Amino acid sequence: MGDYILNPMPPQMQASRAKRLAQVEAATLGHYLHAGFANTALRPITPGHRIAGAAVTVQIAGPCSTLLYYAMDRVRPGDVLVIDRAGDARHACWGGFMAAVARVRGLAGVIVDGCVTDPDAIRAEGVPTWGRDTSAITTKLLNMGGAFNAPVSIGGVAISPGDAVLADDCGIVVVPASQLENLVNKALEEQAEEGDWVRQVEAGVKLQELVDIEAMMGLKK
Repeated sequence: MGDYILNPMPPQMQASRAKRLAQVEAATLGHYLHAGFANTALRPITPGHRIAGAAVTVQIAGPCSTLLYYAMDRVRPGDVLVIDRAGDARHACWGGFMAAVARVRGLAGVIVDGCVTDPDAIRAEGVPTWGRDTSAITTKLLNMGGAFNAPVSIGGVAISPGDAVLADDCGIVVVPASQLENLVNKALEEQAEEGDWVRQVEAGVKLQELVDIEAMMGLKK
């Protein structure tokens, strides 16, 4: 039997906070944040969705997914399950069956830093899912150990249980819960301003009237 690290569940994100965060586009945060973005190799298996919620973490390595079964009996509605595969790029730990369990549990979304299988079945279950690739070689119940609700790495980003996760077709962003409120306020203000700029351009306003680009380029004396 392998060694297991089993920690308590982190605080859930309040539904109202998750709803507000879900109004933010991941790319909006990309305008002013430089860290917290997962590697772009992690792609949506279920395009067209945006998720927001608190991270519940699992780390499982190689061909074993025993701990994932344990985790799936403990996740709660609105959680975002993030699975650190510890560099494994061969075995799929997530597929149609687990996607069905995720639907029943009410997960907001699933992020697998590794392979999945049964992509059509995953899409049919409707729980937004991100992964690196597909594989027909699946994990098994080999009891090799792992970590539940411990700090993990997803796409090169450190994630602690309870961190806020925002993911859409543009990417995955991880934000410490303590920074969430200020970032959401700033992002929603920026999105509103961008919408106003679009309306002004449609009305004939030049970009130079919105931002003094010529001064920035040193063209004004």
